[in-house]
Amino acid sequence: MVAPKKGKNASAQSKPGRSLALILIAIVALTGGMFASGHTTPRLGIDLAGGTSITLRAVPEAGQESAINKTNMDTAVEIMNRRVNGLGVSEAEVQTQGDRNIIVNIPKGTNSKEARQQVGTTAKLYFRPVVATELSGANATGTPSASETGGASDKATDKATDEADKDKATDGDKASGTPSDSASASATSQGRAASDALKADPSPSATSSDGASPSPSASASGDDATAKLQQQYAALDCTDKGARAKAGDGAKPADSMVACGQNSQGQWQKYVLGPAAVDGTEVDEAEAVYNTQTAAGWTVTMKFTDKGSKKFADVTGKLAQNQSPQNQFAIVLDNEVVSDPYVSQALTGGSAEISGSFDQEEAQGLANMLSYGALPLTFKEDSVTTVTAALGGEQLKAGLIAGAIGLALVVIYLLLYYRGLSFIAVCSLLVSAGLTYVIMALLGPTIGFALNLPAVCGAIVAIGITADSFIVYFERVRDEIREGRTLRPAVERAWPRARRTILVSDFVSFLAAAVLFVVTVGKVQGFAFTLGLTTLLDVVVVFLFTKPLLTLMARRKFFASGHKWSGLDPKALGAKPPLRRTRRPSRPAAGPVDPKEA
Repeated sequence: MVAPKKGKNASAQSKPGRSLALILIAIVALTGGMFASGHTTPRLGIDLAGGTSITLRAVPEAGQESAINKTNMDTAVEIMNRRVNGLGVSEAEVQTQGDRNIIVNIPKGTNSKEARQQVGTTAKLYFRPVVATELSGANATGTPSASETGGASDKATDKATDEADKDKATDGDKASGTPSDSASASATSQGRAASDALKADPSPSATSSDGASPSPSASASGDDATAKLQQQYAALDCTDKGARAKAGDGAKPADSMVACGQNSQGQWQKYVLGPAAVDGTEVDEAEAVYNTQTAAGWTVTMKFTDKGSKKFADVTGKLAQNQSPQNQFAIVLDNEVVSDPYVSQALTGGSAEISGSFDQEEAQGLANMLSYGALPLTFKEDSVTTVTAALGGEQLKAGLIAGAIGLALVVIYLLLYYRGLSFIAVCSLLVSAGLTYVIMALLGPTIGFALNLPAVCGAIVAIGITADSFIVYFERVRDEIREGRTLRPAVERAWPRARRTILVSDFVSFLAAAVLFVVTVGKVQGFAFTLGLTTLLDVVVVFLFTKPLLTLMARRKFFASGHKWSGLDPKALGAKPPLRRTRRPSRPAAGPVDPKEA
């Protein structure tokens, strides 16, 4: 049993170059990936890079004061976190303050502006039938045009499968989102169609039979709600930001409402919309996709649940029997129309596509909100504060100076106490620092990791953890030399015991970091994450770099001969004389006893 074990150890001693080659390949690959990604520096958190701090206040709906509770506030925080993380904004913090306030800290970044627009957006989505529509404010004309009465808005369109057939929308067809000659008949015929629709269904209309500027009329029954809706529609000016914000306020899903939307020409249109036919919660999945087969560009594809698919098929089947604009349905997000495609037959495929003049950020933002759901509460911005990086920069400078002083003291101690062995320790520290930097730079674009002040503190603490591992191993080697062994056997015999100690120590550090990361929030998680990362890297460096490098150095005369500056001088360490084996005298073989001797 002894011989195979010895052979195994000899093999391990003779090939330390494999481990060094492995870690060298890893460093080169990670560094190449860092430069290839274009992110050569770690992302900085809000305390180092500056950013925006937003205070959101929960506002109850009429008669729903009890809705502001801990459960709904926690749900809102979770959804906001997912929205911001879905945009790839680094180190955004979302946390409650008091019983109805939420604080959102968004650092500077590519998508920080989009995140601010999204973070407090309720994202209540409904599909509503269009009753009437026209251009609003200064855009309106005395005689409705095809684009006005057709309610065409190129903000979004449905999925296109037959670009040549502009007057149809089937399961895969495109519902036109831009004005076209085939979208509707003349203004007069459209007004007549709208009037006919009102006779069949007493709802507000957008156009009169003589083609005059559309205005909702009260139903034959003189319904008060319809009359009120008529007044709201007549007074609505969608070019006024304040009026747009108030449009549809207080409307329930089962109510008709007025709303605003913008077309591809940047013109505002106002709408009268019927009760919600499909709820946004019945959208199962939403995704931003770049459509390379058509000129649609960036689109948002939606898949409905089974229940939503049935409702969507029912409502589009009914709308297909009407004239324009009553054959359109509006996709309404937070009381704003983002798309109003028309249909000619029921859409039964269970999916839809919103397309139009989206850029990539807009498409991803809309898909993000639809995917992660609506907030359970309505929020208003109480304050928006710009955070400068000046204070954080000063603290970072002080922290880096403290880290440099600590590192210098560690190196001085190693030089004085371990002498030549300090070369191995310093090289290992440099490798660990390099790996830490490269991985932090790569984690920024991949998982949104951002370096903040507590994370810097975690990296500084890791210097001590890494140095401790070297000291454990060096002292084990010295113990073996004190026992009278030469350097090369001492290096190999010391490794198993040192390895166990290092693993136990690093496991305890990593466990502490993991627990701290789970039970804390905000910037403290940055400290825990960095501490855990550097602890794992310590194991990698000790196993793949420190130990193999010491094995190679043990073959060099400077170390093997026990030079007084090597840190492994047997005399300075008080080594015992070399171990020698002595044989015990063998006992005589057992046999019969001579009676005379007895």
